[in-house]
Formats: sequence, structure tokens, C-alpha cells
Amino acid sequence: MLRRLFSLTLLASALPSLAAAQTELTVYTAFESDDLARYAAAFTAEHPDIKINWVRDSTGIVTAKLLAEKNNPQADVVWGLAASSLLVLKSEGMLEPYAPKGVAALDPRFVDTDTPPSWVGTDAWVAAVCFNTVEAAKLGIPTPTSWEDLTKPEFKGHVVMPNPASSGTGYFDVSAWIQLFGEEKAWDYMDRLHGNIAAYTHSGSKPCKMAGSGETVAGISFAFRGAKTKAEGAPIEVILPSEGVGWDMESAAIIAGTPKREAAQALMDWAVSPAAMKEYNVGYAIIAIPSLAQPVPNFPENIDKAMIPNDFVWAANARAAILEKWSGRYDAKSEAKQ
Repeated sequence: MLRRLFSLTLLASALPSLAAAQTELTVYTAFESDDLARYAAAFTAEHPDIKINWVRDSTGIVTAKLLAEKNNPQADVVWGLAASSLLVLKSEGMLEPYAPKGVAALDPRFVDTDTPPSWVGTDAWVAAVCFNTVEAAKLGIPTPTSWEDLTKPEFKGHVVMPNPASSGTGYFDVSAWIQLFGEEKAWDYMDRLHGNIAAYTHSGSKPCKMAGSGETVAGISFAFRGAKTKAEGAPIEVILPSEGVGWDMESAAIIAGTPKREAAQALMDWAVSPAAMKEYNVGYAIIAIPSLAQPVPNFPENIDKAMIPNDFVWAANARAAILEKWSGRYDAKSEAKQ
């Protein structure tokens, strides 16, 4: 992902000239770039009267930007940000409650517990290890089956993972390890893993891309990116560690105080519609309306069973303290920010 924030307007080029009266929405997102273009085109096809100005970056950076703008909001809607981040924004009073049309059809895990909800989830992205079998064979590195395996001596310098301060994927890895192992054992695990880490990236997808290209052997990333990278011909296996894996939801919410409320609500309605679910399901096997989900090629089997019972409220409340401690211990190996 690009480090700097940038703004895009994505409209389908084949659409006829739009009427002059067009509502503009500023939407902050951490959607993957290739997904964003597709979602934007599908939404615009149904709502040509709404022009979206996108501001996109990785989860941690978007979250930090929103918090910095608390007293002077620049966004109208957030669409495609981690639920754990939206819970932080909710605690700061930054979200406007709204129950989108069709919300009753969503898996309850994908809906904020308040009535009306402050946010809704759209799909889940789940931790996985992308493992390059060709490079591993050259180096005599065995296929890992657990998180613990990545701390073994043969993996030294051959593991890449996302920085949790800038990547939602990185954060749900760290918060999952704490939930799985307990505080003391989790930090001991991360100390040992740190010894094998070549670099911490500022993107959740980059470690998998690096594994796919042979730049590293093991990339801690997420299952969708692994499935897609494998489908593109990379010699990788997408592994769900046996202890269980962290996950989060790509979610949507209206920023409190937006003067574009009607258009914002229209976007929220579409974001949980069957048409949107079809778009999410192109890459993500777990979507907010489970009955609509179709299998995704190369996606790991039994992923539901591997997903931990994630405590999103705890993860949101503990976020600042966890990131401060993590950065103090491990940030020296983070790649340079661009």
C-alpha cells in the first residue's frame, strides 16, 4: 500500500454524462486498491447522483487521521475500515448511529450491539501465513503448521509481518496472540518471533506479496491475499496456524455531523446489500450475509473453525497501550515510512 494518503474519484468511464446536481461524499477507506476500484464502479452504477472522493491508506494510518480530525471532521463516511478501529471512533463519539436497510439479514457478529448500530461489518479478513515452498526447499525450511513454528532457528531472517501500528492485519495478529496465549506468554512469543523477523511492513498484504515473489519465505498476512497470490501462479501455500487465527471485519459507518446525511445513508444501505455482498465475495469467503457466500478459489478450508472468538471491544480499548508497548520493543525492524 502507498504510505501517503491520496484522494481518488472513481467513476465508471462508460457512464453517460451525470446531471449537474451531484452530491459529493468524502469516504475514508483501507480497502485493497484493486477491490476499491471494483466496489466503486458497482456503487456508482446504481447511484450516479453520488460522487465519491476516496481517501485511502492502510488501516492504522486512516484510523490515526480520523482521530486527529475529531474536532474538524473531513470525512462523511468510513467504508472498509476494521471494526476494531470503528469501535475506537465510537468511543470518541465520532460515529452517527444508523441502521441500514437490510441490516436484519446480517450475521449478528457483523453489527454493532447498540440500537441503532453505530457501524456494520461487510466481510471478514482472516490471518494466514503465505509460505513459499520453492524458496523453503532451497533453504531446507520445513512447512510451518503453527505460530510457534515461525520462532524456530531455521526461520531466522525469513519471516515478514505487518506493523500493527499501521496495519489492521498486524494489529489483529498481535491482539489475537494476547487473547490466545495470555499477556505474558504472548509478549514472550513476540520476543522470540522478533528474532526471526526480517522486516515489519506498513501493509497487511505486502508480506504475502513478498512471499509470492520469493523475497521472503514466510509472510504473515491474510487469507484473501494468499488465495489471490496463489491464483496468480506464485508457489505458495496458505497456512492457518493450528493455535487459531486473528481476524477483523471490514466495516462501514457514518461520521457524526456530516452535512451529507442522505447520501451517506444511501452508501450505507448499498454497503450491506446483496449486490455489495457479491462484490466482497469475489475475494473474501466470509461475508456479512452468510447465505450468499460462495467458495473462493485457493481459500483455506475450515477457516471458520480457525477464527478465534475475537473480543473486538477489548481489542479496541487496549489498542493504544498494545501499540505503545509493541513499538517500544520491535519498531527498529520496521521498514522505512514513505
